[in-house]
Amino acid sequence: MKAAIHLSVLAAALAVLSPSLVAQWPELRDPAAPRKADGTINLDAPPPRTADGKPDFSGVWRGVAAPAAGRGRGNQPPAPPPPPPPGPPVAGFRDAAQNVAGGAPMTPWAQDLLKRRVARNSLDNPEAHCLPFGLVQFHTQGFPRKYVQTPKLLIILYETHSGIRQVFLDGRALPKLGEPEPWYYGYSSGRWEGDTLVVESNNFVEDGWLDIIGTPFTDQGKLTERFRRVSYGRMEIDITIEDPKAYTKPWTVRHNQELMPDTELIEFICLENQRFGTEPGLGPALNRPSISK
Repeated sequence: MKAAIHLSVLAAALAVLSPSLVAQWPELRDPAAPRKADGTINLDAPPPRTADGKPDFSGVWRGVAAPAAGRGRGNQPPAPPPPPPPGPPVAGFRDAAQNVAGGAPMTPWAQDLLKRRVARNSLDNPEAHCLPFGLVQFHTQGFPRKYVQTPKLLIILYETHSGIRQVFLDGRALPKLGEPEPWYYGYSSGRWEGDTLVVESNNFVEDGWLDIIGTPFTDQGKLTERFRRVSYGRMEIDITIEDPKAYTKPWTVRHNQELMPDTELIEFICLENQRFGTEPGLGPALNRPSISK
């Protein structure tokens, strides 16, 4: 109940904030951005490239369709209909497993876990406890994220919860499962296939959530993301989920993102400073002692 109240209060507060409070940073026009005659950004222009000729994903982006109405910053434009992603098609993100024709290919263990999470109204979602989201939920979460691209490292700064993700582009291989300490965002290594950035991630924490309703993902899982900047203002991300504990075969979803030009991230601090309990297996270990007096 406390977690549900926390989310409701947060959403209400964001909804009533005045523009002067939401606009924490002054607007700054990017002199290198392609513009139309009226001065607006030409989002259909070709994507920018780095000095070595690779597509440059740098910039502030947002999901084209927020996971729930009213959540996230800025207006959420409707998503253009994308072509089918490679692999088995999946039609949703907020409740990805429910939107696949016939359902996502879950094992009986994963089906049971999802039913129990849904029955608790997603109370154990890490977001409700100010903990890092799963990567698929981060791609679909309505708040902006900033890509900072260098030749050897891609950094993604998530506005919500001040999340930070590193994608190594220096040619390193993924470590074996269990070698590094498990990460909420996994250990990510990327490579280029033409103009597509292919990112593989493993070594995730146990009891992961792919989406807001609790579609399972475990420490045995691997994600493969294929990033394409198809125009100056549009990005496509195909995400393939492999997890032998939770799924009988790999499955793929697509998410679109749109550039937020002439803006910056604002500060979003979320601190879990209370004692929340979860049922075994439904969510992350949250029974930490409170530091409040």
